[in-house]
Amino acid sequence: MPITAEAWFIHAGDGATPPTRAELRREKLEIPDLEGDEVLVEPLYGCWEANMSHALHRQPVDICRMRGEPKVVVGNGSIVRVLQSAEGASTLKPGDLAIISGLVQKDRWGYPIKLFGYDAPKTVGCLATRFKAREDWLFKIPSDTRHRLAEWAAFQVRYISAWANWQVAYGTYRLLVHEDEMPVLNVWGWGGGTTFAELDLARRHGHKAVMMSGNAQRLEQIRAAGITPLDRREFGSLDYYERDVKQKGRAWMEAYKGNEKAFLTQVKELTGGDGVQIFVDMIGEPVHRVTLKALGREGIITTAGWKQGMNLRLVRAIACISRHQFIHTHFARRRQIEQAVAYAEASDWIPPISDRIYEYDEIPQLAADYDAGKLGMFTCFRINPE
Repeated sequence: MPITAEAWFIHAGDGATPPTRAELRREKLEIPDLEGDEVLVEPLYGCWEANMSHALHRQPVDICRMRGEPKVVVGNGSIVRVLQSAEGASTLKPGDLAIISGLVQKDRWGYPIKLFGYDAPKTVGCLATRFKAREDWLFKIPSDTRHRLAEWAAFQVRYISAWANWQVAYGTYRLLVHEDEMPVLNVWGWGGGTTFAELDLARRHGHKAVMMSGNAQRLEQIRAAGITPLDRREFGSLDYYERDVKQKGRAWMEAYKGNEKAFLTQVKELTGGDGVQIFVDMIGEPVHRVTLKALGREGIITTAGWKQGMNLRLVRAIACISRHQFIHTHFARRRQIEQAVAYAEASDWIPPISDRIYEYDEIPQLAADYDAGKLGMFTCFRINPE
């Protein structure tokens, strides 16, 4: 007999250009009977992720049309409690607490192709009060965890992404310059929660971490974590698009060059002239030019996102001569999730969640507050009571 739940749905757009922002609609959700190794879960807390806003704004795609579904329920950052297990489920039982691994479609090595609660078809995300999932889509957290459940909800997407991205970026740098040659690296970044998590990881491993932001609340979070904050507003606009050169003219270009020079002067000062060894860039196109210039030789630009631009330009000859490397990752595979969770539990590498936790009825307001830039990096919402 189907189980009934509630969910905040996004409906497919009409294909207009530019697309119209979707509305979250609270509707009934019918959950089919459990089969195979499926489990029925209730999410306790979720964390608002950038991909949820991307889905609402239908950018870069209309997620419903891409999945071929008239409406979808998004949300892949949450902590859930198992309610029922099908006969084929062997590792999760009622009462267990788990985060969503998100690994719905993956390649032969276990790296994700499409993720639960976003682009994987026929998945129901944590904006539902209950949903079912295959057992291997979940990852059980320590039963005696020292951390709050809402913190695990915020950890699930961005901290795991940061762990996997740092492994590849740092490992690549050490193929170029060994630890005994340069033990302490300059690791810089701009972006949001994933960048913050990765820079905190770098700091914990003894490196000099610097993060840029133009948001006063986030700058304080950065400072409190022991990462050096750098206020982007001090340099004016550092956004650069090729089209701006022709559209905005010489005066704009001269002003941009002044901003860029001021920023690069600060880079030189804070790195002792070495430049940045690992630059975490989750933004993309508008900051790509200045990011490249901030790199030292053997420098690395690493990313797990494309918040403001998917297409980049570079001069291959300069990259080759400078031995610059470009790292691209997308979430993580299961063994990396296991490593990240173990490290977080042992070392308190856990997100500093916002004091306010939104209630389930307030989720549309939460989405609006995110769009208005009113939130910290890790804002959670409650779906079901603990």
